[in-house]
Amino acid sequence: MSAVISLPDPLPRSRRDPRVAEREQQKLAKRLRRQVGQAIADYGMIEAGDKVMVCLSGGKDSYTLLDILLQLQKKAPVPFELVAVNLDQKQPGFPEHVLPAYLAELGVPYHIIEQDTYSVVSRVIPEGKTMCSLCSRLRRGSLYSYAEAHGFTKIALGHHRDDMVATFFMNLFHHAKLSGMPPKLRSDDGKHVVIRPLAYVHESDIIDYAQARDFPIIPCNLCGSQENLQRRQVGLMLKQWEKDHPGRIEQIARAMGDIRPSQLADPTLFDFMALGRRDDAPLPDAHAWLAGSPADADTDPGTPAA
Repeated sequence: MSAVISLPDPLPRSRRDPRVAEREQQKLAKRLRRQVGQAIADYGMIEAGDKVMVCLSGGKDSYTLLDILLQLQKKAPVPFELVAVNLDQKQPGFPEHVLPAYLAELGVPYHIIEQDTYSVVSRVIPEGKTMCSLCSRLRRGSLYSYAEAHGFTKIALGHHRDDMVATFFMNLFHHAKLSGMPPKLRSDDGKHVVIRPLAYVHESDIIDYAQARDFPIIPCNLCGSQENLQRRQVGLMLKQWEKDHPGRIEQIARAMGDIRPSQLADPTLFDFMALGRRDDAPLPDAHAWLAGSPADADTDPGTPAA
């Protein structure tokens, strides 16, 4: 028989020693700056003279991204420009004043793109179906067009380590491929370079940082409220894994940066044909192997076998 011991609830933020809270916030900010700086250095995300478009949605991730980049910009080894860009999708109830007021107070250059993608998504996607795929494509198209028209050299997105791990499993489970969100990529049309400076940052740290900084969070009621999202299910799976085996998500994230093509099965990444093949051996005849007969068989079907 086991005894249940009731533990006291942690002190609410309002009752904590403000000096302790300040030290914790400074320590967290330092860790985030180090992780973001490391990601930028590891993947060559930002170069001298870059004009970086920071995509700001109003969520905790993009607020944290902008905040940390602004801190790094002050002491960065190279000069670069930051511009915050938000896409107003004309979602009903969206508080249009929040982001302009916040950015104006910071003194950060910004632009609000107004495009009614909400009506398009609502009209095209049947009720009850997930909207993320179409919404994401429309949003990406709007941001890419603006970036091209205004000479941005990099597009910074707020995806973090946990997003990248979740995307890996989404593609594994639902698309039968090993791929995910890379820290840096070139867009399909070849015109844009997308960077994810939060690639090394844990979501739990972003949650704590956003609370400590008291960002004016704007919830997304368009897709965030859809309970049947596959990504939500993958997220629940990962949370359970992390609960049962602390550190598992970190291990998976590290594994995504240590790929061994010869230990997988993709012949486009590793030359399995050449592995162990004798110099004089011909390449295998796939047709003959599938037919189940020797490639050089030339036997008259009417001649009885010896």
